[in-house]
Amino acid sequence: MRPIAPPFVAAGPCGVAVRTRLKGLTSADERVLRAVGAHLGSLAARDLKARCADGLNHGADRWSARKRELTGVSSARWAGAITKATHDQWALARRSQYAHLQSLEAGVKTIERRLALPIGAKGTKRAPGGYRSRREWVAKSRRLRVLQGRLARVRADFEAGVVHVVRGGKRLARTRHHLDEAGVSEDQWRARWQAGRWFCHADGESGKRYGNETIRVTPDGEVSIRLPAPLAEYANAPHGRYVLAARARLTHRDVEWADRVAAHRAVAYRAHLDAARGRWYLTASWQISKTPPLPMAAALAGGVIGVDTNADHLAAWRLDMHGNPIGDPRRFGYALTGSSGHRDAQVRHALTRLLHWARDCGVRAIAVEDLDFEKEKTREKHGRRKKFRQVISGMPTGRLRARLTSMADQTGIAIIAVDPAYSSKWGAQHWQQPLTTTKRTTTRHDAASIAIGRRAQGHPVRRRTAPPPAHRSDEQGHRTAQARPGTRGREGTRQPATDRAHDAPRRAGHARRTRGTSASNTVRDARSTRQWVQDPLLDTG
Repeated sequence: MRPIAPPFVAAGPCGVAVRTRLKGLTSADERVLRAVGAHLGSLAARDLKARCADGLNHGADRWSARKRELTGVSSARWAGAITKATHDQWALARRSQYAHLQSLEAGVKTIERRLALPIGAKGTKRAPGGYRSRREWVAKSRRLRVLQGRLARVRADFEAGVVHVVRGGKRLARTRHHLDEAGVSEDQWRARWQAGRWFCHADGESGKRYGNETIRVTPDGEVSIRLPAPLAEYANAPHGRYVLAARARLTHRDVEWADRVAAHRAVAYRAHLDAARGRWYLTASWQISKTPPLPMAAALAGGVIGVDTNADHLAAWRLDMHGNPIGDPRRFGYALTGSSGHRDAQVRHALTRLLHWARDCGVRAIAVEDLDFEKEKTREKHGRRKKFRQVISGMPTGRLRARLTSMADQTGIAIIAVDPAYSSKWGAQHWQQPLTTTKRTTTRHDAASIAIGRRAQGHPVRRRTAPPPAHRSDEQGHRTAQARPGTRGREGTRQPATDRAHDAPRRAGHARRTRGTSASNTVRDARSTRQWVQDPLLDTG
């Protein structure tokens, strides 16, 4: 059994992003936005190519040289935004390359181990056995050579600092060869491809007018853009600026945004086109000071809600401060089908209902599993379990964790991350059957939510049950009540008591028992005279 990591309070968000639609754009506005996006997009592509060519030899001097080259064909601020975005994109590709390298190494190691085993050798719960047939063994040996060649290429690229990046997205680039399957025409794909490669993003600057000199949004919603030098002919305002006819109206966090703009604090803006809908959007983002995490003791003072994350729902159960489940379990479903926007909306709606329930209950902490399936969903690890790999691949663990911490920060609810090890197995073992009644069916996921909540509180997952109902002898069977925390051997099972336990031979080192002058004719085992220890606040089953 692997060690269980201690729970911790998840850190809150450090930034905010709010999007609004630019309604009422004229044909001249769209023409200018397209020209700016296309021009800056070509510069961003050229700068990304130069950054990838530098590889690991990149430094501050090369960064300054690239920025000087872009300043002459745009502006100093546009050049700074492009070079910063290029650096972030290269760093993201580098991290993804390292994750791919680890995945290939794990796959090669698994296949090599299984090929070394005899055909048909049984595996264990921790590691699979040998392959089932000679045919599968041969097929996997061929795949091993393919993975080894791929691993050698990726390792060579990683050591040389070579990354492969597609501006606009690799998925969209590959869709060009499967237009019929994607259900789009060539013109539709071309419009999406061009919009995905445009660049119209400007970082904020504190102390400048309204927090941004390049893309400026006034408190009343007027949007103006500082045009690059080659597009100065499109300016309709002083200092080479173009003012859009549309007004930006932020509805979410509008008060916080207005305060920052009025105080001339930095706000970054990004204008982008949704080619599928033909709509222009403006995204405002800014940094926020991190909220100090709530102390663990204060967060758990009013109980906790344990949440088990699944492929189509969140199973939740409220626990009191002693780890006992209260009321009935709750389920918050979501459908991860359709577009990415629809999937994200489903996750938001489920989390909103969860947070509203926690607020109504007066609970200040929600316990979730610290899930990460990046190394668990490989084909080599689970073999023929294709449906299981699809299930864990479809679970939005990263998106759900980011959404939950961000949304909970506004409600004052702490998010406690716990180790997911054995939560489903132990929860079903100790809680599923005792909590199942004629009017309520407790699922394995509901029981897992209790295990998660108790682990966040520091309680063992194992439940405490009542003593035998008749008397304090061992006649009713095994005593299941627990000793107090800290007692040595409290997790072990007790020795069974037989009818003739008093006739059993003495163990070495134990003093000889003598029968007292009692009127009772019952001979009791010494264990039955121990004091019964039971916390009255704990669940008695």
